[in-house]
Amino acid sequence: MEPIRVHEGLVYPLNRSNIDTDQIIPKQFLKRISRQGFGQFLFFNWRFNNDGEPREDFSLNKPQYKDASILVAGENFGCGSSREHAPWALQDFGFKVVIAPSFADIFYNNCTKNGILPVVLPEEKVQVLMENAETSGYRIHVDLENKRVYDSNDFEASFDLPEYQREMLLNGWDEIAVTLTHESKIDQFEDQRQVF
Repeated sequence: MEPIRVHEGLVYPLNRSNIDTDQIIPKQFLKRISRQGFGQFLFFNWRFNNDGEPREDFSLNKPQYKDASILVAGENFGCGSSREHAPWALQDFGFKVVIAPSFADIFYNNCTKNGILPVVLPEEKVQVLMENAETSGYRIHVDLENKRVYDSNDFEASFDLPEYQREMLLNGWDEIAVTLTHESKIDQFEDQRQVF
């Protein structure tokens, strides 16, 4: 995984609450066994018509959000089933940060384990970001080292993240990499262990 320290990016506002994982990545696309290739199916039922053509009325299809890497959404983002494919789809599409007033617990943990930074901000701060992002080209900075979100004008907000998950994201570690930070102790244990 890539480390996240300070990410600066274009914001995409998705002003909906209770976005569940089946809306993020519908079940019919869960046939792959690798993490790549899911981005094309992100929000599939909202992005495309029944004939597979992009829907003009869904904002993510607008050119102004083509390179967005920060998603701002309503409360309870990632509810529903526990599929890890949801953060895989977001990441494969290009999102590195998701900001919302609240997240489903399993989705939140799946994000941190897969290199996406989930940021919880108060509802009123999220609304400001959404309104600002409706203007073309709105960019913000998400500073994981100092746990704050800010723009080039007057927006600023602080967030919290459990230290274990913060360290994983700052260093670009998954849980295997965390285990390998103790490799010398593991080797020492294995050397001393008696095999019967």
